[in-house]
Amino acid sequence: MLSTTRAVRKRLDFERPVPASVLRECVELATQAPTASNMQTWHFVFVTERDKVEAISGLYRRGFEAYVSGPTLADRAAGDGRSAGGRFAGHDKTWVAQQRRVVNSAVYLAENMHRSPVLLIPCVTTRSERPTDVVAEGGSVIQAAWSFMLAARERGLGTCWTTLHLAYERETAEILGIPYDKVRQFALIPVAYTIGDAFKPADRGVIEDVISWNRWSR
Repeated sequence: MLSTTRAVRKRLDFERPVPASVLRECVELATQAPTASNMQTWHFVFVTERDKVEAISGLYRRGFEAYVSGPTLADRAAGDGRSAGGRFAGHDKTWVAQQRRVVNSAVYLAENMHRSPVLLIPCVTTRSERPTDVVAEGGSVIQAAWSFMLAARERGLGTCWTTLHLAYERETAEILGIPYDKVRQFALIPVAYTIGDAFKPADRGVIEDVISWNRWSR
């Protein structure tokens, strides 16, 4: 399960409803995730009303349009791969082809986000600007959201962590009645059953590329 929980975009089934009972099961498991100082400061906002799904998806699409028009890694990778960092530096044609597929699926999601039966916005109930607070609270909500995504995968649901709507976080807060000055949004996650269930592990290379022992060795 851990090796096949993909970022699902093109294989989201936008036509099939997702019962609230299934979402609640996933949240029950998410509440067991580790949390900073044993304080559950995170809160999940589910969006299912069509007018709100469409409005928030419109904000995401605006953020996506700005993203693809800028000097992003995905854009550069879709060229010839020479700008990529890490183990993908140079002319890795396989990786370039993979990145082009990722970009294509990201475009698809931006164009179809409004069809999602459910959108999930993980939040934390504070807007502290202290870096230590942001890291601690982010660590809690991200672990809870990831537990939710794993639980969703186990129940035949696909998810995809996105953040581009955050350029319009205040507008999103107004749509949902989120108190912007007290609550910070962390992501926008479409949730839907998947078309098929045959997901395979991604090519992440060898683990030696991501491990150092006792000192930085990359």
